[in-house]
Amino acid sequence: MEIERKYLVTSPPPDYRTFPSHMIEQAYLCTDPVVRIRKEDESFYLTYKSKGLLAREEYNLPLNREAYEHLLAKADGIILTKRRYLLPIKGTGLIIELDEFFGAYEGLMLAEVEFETTKDAEEFKPPKWFAKDVTFSGEYQNSRLAKGTL
Repeated sequence: MEIERKYLVTSPPPDYRTFPSHMIEQAYLCTDPVVRIRKEDESFYLTYKSKGLLAREEYNLPLNREAYEHLLAKADGIILTKRRYLLPIKGTGLIIELDEFFGAYEGLMLAEVEFETTKDAEEFKPPKWFAKDVTFSGEYQNSRLAKGTL
């Protein structure tokens, strides 16, 4: 089960690029239900996600490079590219996944925080630099971004 809140970011902390990061490329084979392929650094995955905004089922299966490239050729819509920075939230054990997009969404920044329970997610107090909570709008879901609907 994936339980996460998502936020639009317009003014990230000035040192965000000093944190560990991963380069991500992802594309969608289907958006209802969500079937995604992802290259994260040199790892490859196929992911299924059920419907939902705050909480939904998520299953990841490993792929090799050849399978990823084969499926990438069959993807619908925009191939998303982003760098994901991992910023710990002091004293909480939580990690902010700050995505800086490139290509079609150059300049877009989104932050996600994953939680153990929906109660934790609902009680979360975001840092001041998070601009807008977009968790429940669905507007900034990556599967929707891949359709070019932003």
